[in-house]
Amino acid sequence: MNVRIGLVRHGLTDWNAAGRIQGQTDIPLNEEGRKQAECLGRRLQSEDYQWDFIVTSGLSRAQETGKILSRMLDVPMLEPDARLKERAFGQVEGLTSDERVARWGKSWDTLDLGQEHIEDIQVRALAFLDDLWSAHSKENVLIVTHGAFLANLLTALYQDKYTERIGNLSLTILEKEHEDDWTPLLYNCTQHLSMDTAKQSE
Repeated sequence: MNVRIGLVRHGLTDWNAAGRIQGQTDIPLNEEGRKQAECLGRRLQSEDYQWDFIVTSGLSRAQETGKILSRMLDVPMLEPDARLKERAFGQVEGLTSDERVARWGKSWDTLDLGQEHIEDIQVRALAFLDDLWSAHSKENVLIVTHGAFLANLLTALYQDKYTERIGNLSLTILEKEHEDDWTPLLYNCTQHLSMDTAKQSE
């Protein structure tokens, strides 16, 4: 039996719109982010396969995205998993690109400013996947989490094969059978957002 996981980045927030790094700062969805979640919900309602439950990070922007999908798909949400939280960015959180460069220069990302180390976020991401497979190897699971978390998880799984910026409310689907590796079926797809816009303009 093939098992699927859907990796979802939360909807838009005001800090996303302003280009501010959020990290583990708990910024809520804005109205556009809620509408994006509904767009994905409508898409998933029309898909052939079913999702068995949803698990999110503990940050409110991921939890609210998960709750919207849970309501629309009529599937339960599990307790949040702390391992799904966004990468911590230390002193950089809350700053725009211009502010970061003004404060530390263009190579700010090479400095130790309290960011969580890449190796650490990848370790917790892979540990989450291993535990999920052990506990739910016959169920399809939607996982609502964060952009840097997803980028680092995909790098841990596939090296540099997938390098696009992970979009808000994007959907990535991985499939696994028995003890095989996770096989990507869909990557960073946001077609549901443009499809919904097209319908509104008709």
